[in-house]
Amino acid sequence: MRYNEAITWLYCFEKYGIKLGLERIYYICEKLGNPQNNYKTVHVGGTNGKGSVCKIISSILNSAGYTVGVYTSPHIQRFSERFVIDNDEISEIDIVLLVEKVKPIVEEMIKNNNIPTFFEITTAMALEYFFDKKVDYAVIEVGLGGRFDATNIVNPLVSVITNVTLEHQDRLGKTVEEISFEKAGIIKENTHVITAAENTALDVIKKKAYEKNASLTVVDKISWEKTGGNLDWQKFTVHGKLKDYFVKTYLSGIFQGENLALSLMCIESLQMKGVYITDENIKEGVENTTNPGRMEILGSEPIILIDGAHNIAGMQMLKNTIKKDFFYAKLILVIGILSDKNVKEMVEIISPVADKIIVTKSSNIRASDPKMLKEFFKPKTVTVKNHVSEAVKYAKKIAKKQDIIVITGSLFTVGEARDALVSNLQKC
Repeated sequence: MRYNEAITWLYCFEKYGIKLGLERIYYICEKLGNPQNNYKTVHVGGTNGKGSVCKIISSILNSAGYTVGVYTSPHIQRFSERFVIDNDEISEIDIVLLVEKVKPIVEEMIKNNNIPTFFEITTAMALEYFFDKKVDYAVIEVGLGGRFDATNIVNPLVSVITNVTLEHQDRLGKTVEEISFEKAGIIKENTHVITAAENTALDVIKKKAYEKNASLTVVDKISWEKTGGNLDWQKFTVHGKLKDYFVKTYLSGIFQGENLALSLMCIESLQMKGVYITDENIKEGVENTTNPGRMEILGSEPIILIDGAHNIAGMQMLKNTIKKDFFYAKLILVIGILSDKNVKEMVEIISPVADKIIVTKSSNIRASDPKMLKEFFKPKTVTVKNHVSEAVKYAKKIAKKQDIIVITGSLFTVGEARDALVSNLQKC
């Protein structure tokens, strides 16, 4: 099998959408020999910040000399971004080998009218890949929810639930309490849980932790503080349970303080379980962490900021970061949102800070029609561009050196924008 054939086969399963439940992933992994039971894992769920927390934790473990696999979704530019070991994305050859392993199992399931989803197949591939490569640790990001997410067959040393806000209400519940119940489903018996959830969401998580006899650490507003920085870097003090940590990060946004606190509390938990990690590993790991497509600066004069804010809370964080951390003359907004998101609410958050608005559409089948999206910005003047690359090109054309271009709305929009921007940088 060739790489293109393997990828084409995988993407055939996108048409089956999202089917929550664990029976199919359990079946595939049993056929593979339950690879997920052969290495230590950290499981990261929540609404926002999951990707950053996964990257920070894995970078610190890497700095300590461990072989670390990271599974995240969705990807920004390349399918291989989903499977990373020691900062190296999976090779095309390994993707083909994994597809060849899972394909006979999946074909058997199809015959029995038990068709797995794209995410279930890729999750099984990731778990098998980390076993094949003999990782010491795997940091696994929840795809959707938690309780019935395909990743929830792992038995983690530590579980992290970043925060909980309204998202995917068609699948996870109409209220924060219902959504919190789903996300708390990753809590396992006699483990340690770390969360930055607040109010009623925290109450639900506390109850589940009690039921599972799991210890709980809560990160709150006094767990961290920003102590310095500029456009390119930030310094934070994180107040851990064992000590204070003074760290520097190149990740943008003041909310990274919460992500750092969650990550360092997780590292402390691992240390208390006997994992050898030094203060220097922590400092180096935090400083080396990157997370493309999330509050990433890809240009100056004008500043070009891309961020995959794809829900209400993410858009609010983006708005707050723009207001607090950036100085500019005019804000040129390039935005494309998926149609199954809270489009009206997201637009209401970001619209007031935008001076010029360009609506666009990613190639994802769930992307909102730009003409429909334009209506939500009324009475503001809006330019419509049907392709992200066209929108980026137009934004750069009308921007002056002292302006900022903000590209956001979905990870798919950001991925296509990043393709256009990075390819232009490489040409230069």
